[in-house]
Amino acid sequence: MTDPTLPICPRELHGFVRVATVSPALKLGDVQANVAVIRTEMQRLAGEGCRLIVFPELCLTGYSCADLFYLRTLQQQALQGVKQLAEANAELGCCIVVGLPLAVQGRLYNVAAVIADGEVLGYVPKINLPNAGEFYERRWFSPATTLTDTHTDGDGTPIGTDLLFEATDLPGFVLGIEVCEDLWTVIPPSSHAALAGATLLANPSASNEVLGKYQYRRQLITQQSARCLAAYVYSSAGAGESSTDTVYSGHGLIAENGALLGETERFSFQTRVAIADIDLQRLEHERLRSTAFRDAPATQSYSRITFCLGNFAGEESRTNEALKRPLPALPFVPPAGADRKAVCEEIFAIQATGLARRLRQTRSKTAVLGLSGGLDSTLALLVMMEALKRADMPPEAALTITMPGFGTTQRTKGNAEKLAEALRIPLRTIPIGAAVEQHFKDIGHPPGLHDVTYENAQARERTQVLMDVANQTGGFVVGTGDLSESALGWCTFNGDHMSMYHVNAGVPKTLVKYLIEWCATELYADEAGAILHDIIDTPISPELLPLAADGSMEQKTEDTVGPYELHDFFLFHFVRHGCGEEKIRFLARQAFDGKYAGEVIDQWLAVFLRRFVQSQFKRSSMPDGPKVGSVALSPRGDWRMPSDYGGNQF
Repeated sequence: MTDPTLPICPRELHGFVRVATVSPALKLGDVQANVAVIRTEMQRLAGEGCRLIVFPELCLTGYSCADLFYLRTLQQQALQGVKQLAEANAELGCCIVVGLPLAVQGRLYNVAAVIADGEVLGYVPKINLPNAGEFYERRWFSPATTLTDTHTDGDGTPIGTDLLFEATDLPGFVLGIEVCEDLWTVIPPSSHAALAGATLLANPSASNEVLGKYQYRRQLITQQSARCLAAYVYSSAGAGESSTDTVYSGHGLIAENGALLGETERFSFQTRVAIADIDLQRLEHERLRSTAFRDAPATQSYSRITFCLGNFAGEESRTNEALKRPLPALPFVPPAGADRKAVCEEIFAIQATGLARRLRQTRSKTAVLGLSGGLDSTLALLVMMEALKRADMPPEAALTITMPGFGTTQRTKGNAEKLAEALRIPLRTIPIGAAVEQHFKDIGHPPGLHDVTYENAQARERTQVLMDVANQTGGFVVGTGDLSESALGWCTFNGDHMSMYHVNAGVPKTLVKYLIEWCATELYADEAGAILHDIIDTPISPELLPLAADGSMEQKTEDTVGPYELHDFFLFHFVRHGCGEEKIRFLARQAFDGKYAGEVIDQWLAVFLRRFVQSQFKRSSMPDGPKVGSVALSPRGDWRMPSDYGGNQF
């Protein structure tokens, strides 16, 4: 079925599979009309590149047929409808899940049929039949536990709750099925299926609506996807099923490892669809990382039914169109609509509590910080002020020092002075120029040679000043370097690389800006808001090279190492999701489409990977610092890597 002359879909090369949940506009009891609607949607969605399409429970007949389920003609029509859909499925390159009543061994079962490659691969019967309140399925159906054979009558198609469906030409595509109420049980069948290897979980359902139920349903599905480290595709009966005392809304959801990727409009009489691209490689990576998942024994044996999906049905689906899933360019920054106040307060609480604990433990009298007027030292100062409160220390214990050198601009020095004044804390000015020049004489370094020695000597002199002042005052040096700098090794070993506690160690540069902006508008709008906004707008620089003739800044960090927003994107996907170089490149070109050309992304990605590997020795000896998010580089916790790694392929 696979044609090697056809182009390979780029997203599938990187582990993505497109899935859809459909709530079709059905007619109760009219199987042929329902088959026509399902067939139309199957063909259309296959043309859009969907590899898995899930329809609702009993969608061939309608869920609300009640005693009509007893009619042999309705049962036969439904079985014939499945065969028609299987014939229409051939050459489409997709797998579909549909629901129907199926008579087996003298009993009637509520089953999900799995169709792919032009065949009915198997039937999965419902285990838990709701039989209270508005539901009374046991009136017509038998639970799956009553099955005594593993094949259906007549054509011998496999049937059972122990079936998994694996696409051999899509690595990681292993499908497990549970039907509606099965999800609402203490231990859903999907939990066992996930432990047996299912990465995709499908649930054809007919969940009616009562006040607040949709919120609970959404939480249930996203949480189950998180517990199973899997994708969960849920399709529910639509408004056309509503009858007598029950109303259905057609609530379809797609979740991946706790994140909601897609959701349909509810209460529509028209067919509603949600589509999302699932990252199967990410799910497999999460399972490898999770000891809780790896150590959980498989409690049920499954039979794997293999099939081949082959090529897409339509030319459009093989193009490099945008991924149908959230792909933020700033993955560390909370998305629009997030509760910014709650997020920032949580981050501040984590940072400040960690620092306060260290201050209390060391019985420090002062907290000493080098205040440059740049982003990192500003955030560290704001966190330090909160930590002093939590440690029951007076604001006067905050001892800040500004240490102008050869590249210090009036703008940054002035902002440091104005910020300390606005916060009513002491600020000492200790110029380092003379000390560094003497050091150059001592080691025989030409002062006009602006090389790495020239730059690093200044960073180390500043650290020495901070450490010695801390000794003088019974204090404690608070480091300012952030997560992005640690990833790139953009710090001077035994200079700004060193402190007694690196309060920003878990905060990447893009998040530093976000936090300071929040402080400027919420916490310090009156005292220091304007100063903080100007600090945000100041180009990022270590200020270690001499100024231009007009006193302006010559050295800008992002001109040397690249844009931090790109590096933070690379860092997130490399460390958090284990993405290789090609996949990161693919994702970055999608996320930054229209902002950075492909060759620019390639250039800085190469820089990131090279610097990340070369800088591990700095991270291996980094000071303590609080973990803030899901990405951290502490060698004592989250990232263990040989400092002398010699590989260059990722």
